[in-house]
Amino acid sequence: MNSTDDIIVAGGGPVGAAFALALQASGIGVTVLESRERDDALSDARPLALSHGSRLIFERLGVWDALAPVTPIERIHVSQRGGFGRAELTARDEGLPALGYVVDYARLASALSKILIARGIAVEFGARVNALGSDGAQPKIEYGGRTRKARLVVVADGGAIAGPTQQKSVDYQQSAVTAFVRTDQPHAHSAYERFTPGGPLALLPFDEGYALVWTMSSEQAQQSCKLEAREFLSVLQCEFGRRAGAFVSAEQRACYPLMLRFVPDIAGAGIVCIGNAAQTLHPVAGQGFNLGLRDAWELAQTIRTVPVHELSAMVTANALRARRRIDRYATMAATHGLVRLFSNDFFPLRAARGMGMTLLGCVPPLRDFVARRMIFGARG
Repeated sequence: MNSTDDIIVAGGGPVGAAFALALQASGIGVTVLESRERDDALSDARPLALSHGSRLIFERLGVWDALAPVTPIERIHVSQRGGFGRAELTARDEGLPALGYVVDYARLASALSKILIARGIAVEFGARVNALGSDGAQPKIEYGGRTRKARLVVVADGGAIAGPTQQKSVDYQQSAVTAFVRTDQPHAHSAYERFTPGGPLALLPFDEGYALVWTMSSEQAQQSCKLEAREFLSVLQCEFGRRAGAFVSAEQRACYPLMLRFVPDIAGAGIVCIGNAAQTLHPVAGQGFNLGLRDAWELAQTIRTVPVHELSAMVTANALRARRRIDRYATMAATHGLVRLFSNDFFPLRAARGMGMTLLGCVPPLRDFVARRMIFGARG
Protein backbone atom coordinates (compact mmCIF):
# COMPACT_ATOMS: atom_id res chain seq x y z
CA MET A 1 0.00 0.00 0.00
CA ASN A 2 1.39 3.39 -0.97
CA SER A 3 0.66 6.62 0.91
CA THR A 4 1.55 10.22 0.21
CA ASP A 5 2.23 12.67 3.02
CA ASP A 6 3.35 16.25 3.38
CA ILE A 7 6.19 15.42 5.79
CA ILE A 8 7.46 12.13 7.22
CA VAL A 9 9.83 12.24 10.18
CA ALA A 10 12.14 9.23 10.49
CA GLY A 11 12.89 9.05 14.20
CA GLY A 12 10.53 9.83 17.07
CA GLY A 13 13.17 10.70 19.66
CA PRO A 14 13.27 14.12 21.36
CA VAL A 15 14.56 16.02 18.29
CA GLY A 16 12.09 14.43 15.86
CA ALA A 17 9.25 14.92 18.34
CA ALA A 18 10.17 18.59 18.88
CA PHE A 19 10.16 19.18 15.12
CA ALA A 20 6.70 17.60 14.75
CA LEU A 21 5.36 19.68 17.65
CA ALA A 22 6.80 22.87 16.14
CA LEU A 23 4.70 22.32 13.01
CA GLN A 24 1.50 21.26 14.77
CA ALA A 25 -0.42 24.47 14.19
CA SER A 26 0.92 25.05 10.65
CA GLY A 27 -1.68 23.00 8.80
CA ILE A 28 1.05 20.80 7.32
CA GLY A 29 0.53 17.06 7.74
CA VAL A 30 3.30 15.34 9.72
CA THR A 31 3.73 11.60 10.34
CA VAL A 32 6.40 10.38 12.78
CA LEU A 33 7.97 6.93 12.34
CA GLU A 34 9.43 5.52 15.57
CA SER A 35 11.39 2.25 15.58
CA ARG A 36 10.53 1.23 19.14
CA GLU A 37 7.17 -0.22 20.07
CA ARG A 38 4.70 2.06 21.80
CA ASP A 39 4.82 0.22 25.14
CA ASP A 40 8.57 -0.44 25.15
CA ALA A 41 10.28 1.09 28.15
CA LEU A 42 13.34 3.13 27.26
CA SER A 43 16.45 1.82 29.00
CA ASP A 44 18.79 4.64 27.95
CA ALA A 45 19.48 6.37 31.24
CA ARG A 46 22.04 8.85 29.91
CA PRO A 47 22.14 12.28 31.55
CA LEU A 48 21.31 15.07 29.13
CA ALA A 49 22.24 18.72 29.62
CA LEU A 50 19.70 21.19 28.24
CA SER A 51 20.83 24.78 27.79
CA HIS A 52 18.58 27.68 28.77
CA GLY A 53 18.12 28.23 25.03
CA SER A 54 16.66 24.72 24.76
CA ARG A 55 14.30 25.50 27.61
CA LEU A 56 13.02 28.50 25.63
CA ILE A 57 12.32 26.23 22.63
CA PHE A 58 10.42 23.74 24.80
CA GLU A 59 8.46 26.61 26.35
CA ARG A 60 7.47 27.83 22.88
CA LEU A 61 6.29 24.30 22.13
CA GLY A 62 4.21 24.36 25.31
CA VAL A 63 5.85 21.25 26.77
CA TRP A 64 8.40 22.52 29.30
CA ASP A 65 6.28 21.93 32.40
CA ALA A 66 5.61 18.34 31.28
CA LEU A 67 9.34 17.57 31.31
CA ALA A 68 9.67 17.97 35.09
CA PRO A 69 11.53 17.07 37.17
CA VAL A 70 14.66 18.76 35.88
CA THR A 71 17.69 19.88 37.87
CA PRO A 72 18.87 23.48 37.25
CA ILE A 73 22.53 24.32 36.67
CA GLU A 74 23.21 27.69 38.29
CA ARG A 75 27.01 27.61 38.26
CA ILE A 76 29.65 25.95 36.08
CA HIS A 77 33.17 25.54 37.44
CA VAL A 78 35.89 24.87 34.83
CA SER A 79 39.39 23.67 35.74
CA GLN A 80 42.23 21.42 34.60
CA ARG A 81 44.02 18.68 36.48
CA GLY A 82 47.70 19.34 37.09
CA GLY A 83 47.62 22.93 35.91
CA PHE A 84 46.69 26.43 37.00
CA GLY A 85 43.72 28.45 35.85
CA ARG A 86 40.01 28.12 36.47
CA ALA A 87 36.83 29.89 35.46
CA GLU A 88 33.29 30.15 36.72
CA LEU A 89 30.10 30.89 34.81
CA THR A 90 27.01 31.72 36.83
CA ALA A 91 23.37 32.22 35.95
CA ARG A 92 23.36 35.36 38.07
CA ASP A 93 26.13 36.94 35.97
CA GLU A 94 24.17 36.14 32.79
CA GLY A 95 20.85 37.38 34.18
CA LEU A 96 19.17 33.98 33.78
CA PRO A 97 17.27 31.66 36.16
CA ALA A 98 19.72 28.88 35.21
CA LEU A 99 22.49 28.26 32.70
CA GLY A 100 20.97 24.90 31.88
CA TYR A 101 19.10 21.87 33.19
CA VAL A 102 19.91 18.18 33.56
CA VAL A 103 17.33 15.57 32.58
CA ASP A 104 17.30 11.85 32.04
CA TYR A 105 17.21 11.04 28.32
CA ALA A 106 14.74 8.17 28.71
CA ARG A 107 12.43 10.33 30.79
CA LEU A 108 12.57 13.18 28.25
CA ALA A 109 11.92 10.89 25.27
CA SER A 110 9.01 9.17 27.02
CA ALA A 111 7.39 12.48 27.99
CA LEU A 112 7.60 13.87 24.44
CA SER A 113 6.19 10.64 22.95
CA LYS A 114 3.15 10.94 25.23
CA ILE A 115 2.69 14.57 24.23
CA LEU A 116 2.77 13.69 20.51
CA ILE A 117 -0.01 11.16 21.06
CA ALA A 118 -2.04 13.46 23.31
CA ARG A 119 -1.94 16.23 20.70
CA GLY A 120 -3.12 13.98 17.91
CA ILE A 121 0.09 13.92 15.88
CA ALA A 122 0.33 10.76 13.77
CA VAL A 123 2.94 8.39 15.20
CA GLU A 124 3.66 4.89 13.90
CA PHE A 125 5.52 2.80 16.47
CA GLY A 126 7.56 -0.24 15.50
CA ALA A 127 8.37 1.42 12.17
CA ARG A 128 12.03 0.62 11.58
CA VAL A 129 13.13 2.33 8.36
CA ASN A 130 14.91 0.06 5.89
CA ALA A 131 15.64 2.39 3.01
CA LEU A 132 15.38 5.99 1.91
CA GLY A 133 15.30 6.98 -1.75
CA SER A 134 13.35 8.91 -4.34
CA ASP A 135 10.65 8.32 -6.90
CA GLY A 136 11.25 10.99 -9.47
CA ALA A 137 11.08 14.31 -7.65
CA GLN A 138 9.48 12.77 -4.54
CA PRO A 139 11.37 11.12 -1.71
CA LYS A 140 10.17 7.72 -0.57
CA ILE A 141 10.78 5.75 2.59
CA GLU A 142 10.51 2.01 3.15
CA TYR A 143 9.77 0.28 6.44
CA GLY A 144 8.07 -2.93 7.51
CA GLY A 145 7.24 -3.94 3.96
CA ARG A 146 5.61 -0.59 3.23
CA THR A 147 6.63 2.22 0.93
CA ARG A 148 5.46 5.76 1.58
CA LYS A 149 6.03 8.91 -0.41
CA ALA A 150 6.20 12.43 0.95
CA ARG A 151 6.92 15.95 -0.14
CA LEU A 152 9.68 16.06 2.48
CA VAL A 153 11.43 13.41 4.59
CA VAL A 154 13.10 14.64 7.76
CA VAL A 155 15.68 12.19 9.09
CA ALA A 156 16.01 12.72 12.84
CA ASP A 157 17.39 9.29 13.72
CA GLY A 158 21.15 8.87 13.90
CA GLY A 159 20.96 5.23 12.79
CA ALA A 160 22.01 3.67 9.53
CA ILE A 161 19.99 5.77 7.09
CA ALA A 162 22.19 7.71 4.69
CA GLY A 163 21.47 11.41 4.36
CA PRO A 164 21.70 13.70 1.31
CA THR A 165 25.48 13.13 1.43
CA GLN A 166 27.48 10.39 3.08
CA GLN A 167 28.59 10.78 6.67
CA LYS A 168 32.09 11.83 7.59
CA SER A 169 33.59 10.82 10.91
CA VAL A 170 36.49 11.34 13.30
CA ASP A 171 37.24 8.55 15.77
CA TYR A 172 38.53 10.10 19.00
CA GLN A 173 39.70 6.70 20.28
CA GLN A 174 37.84 7.62 23.45
CA SER A 175 34.75 6.47 25.31
CA ALA A 176 32.54 8.15 27.87
CA VAL A 177 31.85 6.44 31.17
CA THR A 178 28.52 7.62 32.53
CA ALA A 179 27.12 7.01 36.01
CA PHE A 180 25.01 8.56 38.71
CA VAL A 181 27.24 9.43 41.66
CA ARG A 182 26.75 10.95 45.09
CA THR A 183 29.07 12.91 47.35
CA ASP A 184 28.91 13.77 51.03
CA GLN A 185 28.00 17.39 50.16
CA PRO A 186 24.91 18.85 48.43
CA HIS A 187 25.56 19.86 44.82
CA ALA A 188 24.08 23.37 45.28
CA HIS A 189 23.16 23.29 41.57
CA SER A 190 26.83 23.49 40.56
CA ALA A 191 28.27 21.69 37.53
CA TYR A 192 31.95 20.93 36.99
CA GLU A 193 33.97 20.52 33.81
CA ARG A 194 37.45 19.27 34.69
CA PHE A 195 39.96 18.65 31.94
CA THR A 196 42.31 15.74 32.57
CA PRO A 197 45.11 14.31 30.40
CA GLY A 198 42.76 11.49 29.33
CA GLY A 199 39.84 13.76 28.46
CA PRO A 200 37.17 15.96 30.07
CA LEU A 201 35.39 14.87 33.24
CA ALA A 202 31.98 16.47 33.83
CA LEU A 203 29.78 16.38 36.91
CA LEU A 204 26.24 17.64 36.33
CA PRO A 205 23.84 18.19 39.24
CA PHE A 206 21.04 15.67 38.97
CA ASP A 207 18.37 14.89 41.56
CA GLU A 208 20.23 14.53 44.87
CA GLY A 209 23.59 13.74 43.32
CA TYR A 210 25.48 14.14 40.06
CA ALA A 211 25.40 12.72 36.56
CA LEU A 212 28.95 11.79 35.65
CA VAL A 213 30.30 11.95 32.08
CA TRP A 214 33.95 10.91 32.18
CA THR A 215 35.98 10.74 28.96
CA MET A 216 38.99 8.45 28.69
CA SER A 217 40.58 6.01 26.28
CA SER A 218 38.25 3.24 25.16
CA GLU A 219 40.40 0.59 26.88
CA GLN A 220 40.43 2.50 30.18
CA ALA A 221 36.68 3.03 29.95
CA GLN A 222 36.03 -0.69 29.63
CA GLN A 223 38.27 -1.38 32.59
CA SER A 224 36.64 1.37 34.69
CA CYS A 225 33.21 -0.14 34.22
CA LYS A 226 34.51 -3.46 35.55
CA LEU A 227 36.05 -2.02 38.73
CA GLU A 228 34.47 -2.63 42.10
CA ALA A 229 32.47 0.42 43.19
CA ARG A 230 34.93 1.37 45.94
CA GLU A 231 37.91 1.23 43.59
CA PHE A 232 36.02 3.17 40.89
CA LEU A 233 35.20 5.93 43.39
CA SER A 234 38.82 6.06 44.53
CA VAL A 235 40.09 6.57 40.97
CA LEU A 236 37.39 9.17 40.33
CA GLN A 237 38.31 11.03 43.51
CA CYS A 238 41.96 11.12 42.47
CA GLU A 239 41.13 12.52 39.02
CA PHE A 240 38.53 15.04 40.13
CA GLY A 241 39.74 16.19 43.54
CA ARG A 242 37.57 17.14 46.52
CA ARG A 243 35.95 20.38 45.41
CA ALA A 244 32.53 18.60 45.33
CA GLY A 245 33.26 16.60 48.49
CA ALA A 246 33.99 12.89 48.91
CA PHE A 247 32.39 10.47 46.47
CA VAL A 248 30.30 7.90 48.34
CA SER A 249 28.39 5.94 45.67
CA ALA A 250 28.21 5.23 41.94
CA GLU A 251 25.31 3.55 40.16
CA GLN A 252 24.32 2.59 36.60
CA ARG A 253 27.77 2.76 35.10
CA ALA A 254 27.82 2.50 31.31
CA CYS A 255 30.31 3.06 28.51
CA TYR A 256 29.78 4.76 25.12
CA PRO A 257 32.32 5.12 22.27
CA LEU A 258 32.89 8.71 21.16
CA MET A 259 33.13 9.94 17.59
CA LEU A 260 32.39 13.07 15.62
CA ARG A 261 29.97 12.11 12.83
CA PHE A 262 28.37 14.59 10.47
CA VAL A 263 26.90 14.97 7.02
CA PRO A 264 28.49 17.94 5.23
CA ASP A 265 25.24 18.72 3.40
CA ILE A 266 22.19 18.36 5.65
CA ALA A 267 19.63 19.10 2.92
CA GLY A 268 18.89 17.79 -0.55
CA ALA A 269 15.80 17.81 -2.72
CA GLY A 270 13.13 16.36 -0.48
CA ILE A 271 15.40 15.04 2.30
CA VAL A 272 16.71 16.90 5.36
CA CYS A 273 18.82 15.65 8.27
CA ILE A 274 18.55 17.09 11.79
CA GLY A 275 19.82 16.11 15.23
CA ASN A 276 22.01 13.00 15.41
CA ALA A 277 21.33 12.26 11.75
CA ALA A 278 23.03 15.57 10.88
CA GLN A 279 25.81 15.50 13.47
CA THR A 280 26.86 13.58 16.56
CA LEU A 281 29.31 15.47 18.76
CA HIS A 282 31.72 14.69 21.57
CA PRO A 283 29.95 15.38 24.91
CA VAL A 284 32.46 18.04 26.00
CA ALA A 285 30.54 21.21 26.96
CA GLY A 286 27.24 19.34 26.44
CA GLN A 287 26.39 20.87 23.06
CA GLY A 288 25.16 17.95 20.96
CA PHE A 289 21.49 17.69 21.88
CA ASN A 290 21.06 21.46 22.11
CA LEU A 291 22.44 21.85 18.58
CA GLY A 292 20.04 19.16 17.33
CA LEU A 293 17.08 20.85 19.00
CA ARG A 294 17.99 24.13 17.28
CA ASP A 295 18.10 22.16 13.99
CA ALA A 296 14.50 21.06 14.59
CA TRP A 297 13.27 24.52 15.54
CA GLU A 298 15.00 26.32 12.64
CA LEU A 299 13.78 23.75 10.11
CA ALA A 300 10.21 24.20 11.30
CA GLN A 301 10.51 27.97 11.00
CA THR A 302 11.93 27.62 7.47
CA ILE A 303 9.09 25.31 6.42
CA ARG A 304 6.48 27.77 7.67
CA THR A 305 7.69 30.24 5.03
CA VAL A 306 7.44 27.76 2.14
CA PRO A 307 4.26 26.74 0.25
CA VAL A 308 3.46 23.06 0.82
CA HIS A 309 3.91 22.18 -2.85
CA GLU A 310 7.50 23.52 -2.71
CA LEU A 311 8.64 21.47 0.29
CA SER A 312 10.76 19.16 -1.86
CA ALA A 313 12.26 21.97 -3.95
CA MET A 314 15.92 22.89 -3.72
CA VAL A 315 14.96 26.40 -2.61
CA THR A 316 13.84 24.88 0.70
CA ALA A 317 17.12 22.97 1.01
CA ASN A 318 19.13 26.11 0.24
CA ALA A 319 17.22 28.16 2.80
CA LEU A 320 17.88 25.59 5.52
CA ARG A 321 21.56 25.29 4.66
CA ALA A 322 21.98 29.05 4.93
CA ARG A 323 20.04 29.20 8.20
CA ARG A 324 22.03 26.42 9.93
CA ARG A 325 25.53 26.72 8.45
CA ILE A 326 27.13 29.05 11.00
CA ASP A 327 25.65 27.42 14.10
CA ARG A 328 26.42 23.87 12.94
CA TYR A 329 30.01 24.35 11.89
CA ALA A 330 30.96 26.74 14.68
CA THR A 331 29.60 24.35 17.33
CA MET A 332 31.26 21.31 15.74
CA ALA A 333 34.56 23.19 15.46
CA ALA A 334 34.37 24.39 19.07
CA THR A 335 33.73 20.94 20.56
CA HIS A 336 36.30 19.26 18.30
CA GLY A 337 38.86 21.90 19.21
CA LEU A 338 38.23 21.48 22.94
CA VAL A 339 38.80 17.73 22.67
CA ARG A 340 42.08 18.17 20.80
CA LEU A 341 43.28 21.00 23.03
CA PHE A 342 42.44 19.47 26.39
CA SER A 343 42.90 15.69 25.93
CA ASN A 344 46.67 15.75 26.44
CA ASP A 345 49.31 16.66 29.01
CA PHE A 346 51.72 18.59 26.77
CA PHE A 347 53.20 21.27 29.05
CA PRO A 348 53.06 24.30 26.67
CA LEU A 349 49.41 23.53 25.93
CA ARG A 350 48.67 23.04 29.62
CA ALA A 351 50.12 26.50 30.32
CA ALA A 352 48.16 28.04 27.45
CA ARG A 353 44.97 26.40 28.73
CA GLY A 354 45.58 27.83 32.17
CA MET A 355 46.05 31.33 30.78
CA GLY A 356 42.89 30.98 28.72
CA MET A 357 40.80 29.89 31.69
CA THR A 358 42.25 32.67 33.82
CA LEU A 359 41.25 35.24 31.17
CA LEU A 360 37.80 33.68 30.93
CA GLY A 361 37.36 34.06 34.68
CA CYS A 362 38.73 37.61 34.86
CA VAL A 363 37.33 39.31 31.75
CA PRO A 364 33.52 39.63 31.98
CA PRO A 365 32.92 40.46 28.27
CA LEU A 366 34.86 37.32 27.24
CA ARG A 367 33.02 35.25 29.85
CA ASP A 368 29.65 36.54 28.65
CA PHE A 369 30.54 35.88 25.00
CA VAL A 370 31.45 32.25 25.75
CA ALA A 371 28.40 31.76 27.98
CA ARG A 372 25.97 33.06 25.37
CA ARG A 373 27.39 30.75 22.71
CA MET A 374 27.07 27.78 25.04
CA ILE A 375 23.49 28.74 25.91
CA PHE A 376 22.09 29.98 22.59
CA GLY A 377 24.48 28.63 19.94
CA ALA A 378 26.86 30.38 17.57
CA ARG A 379 24.17 32.88 16.53
CA GLY A 380 23.17 33.62 20.13
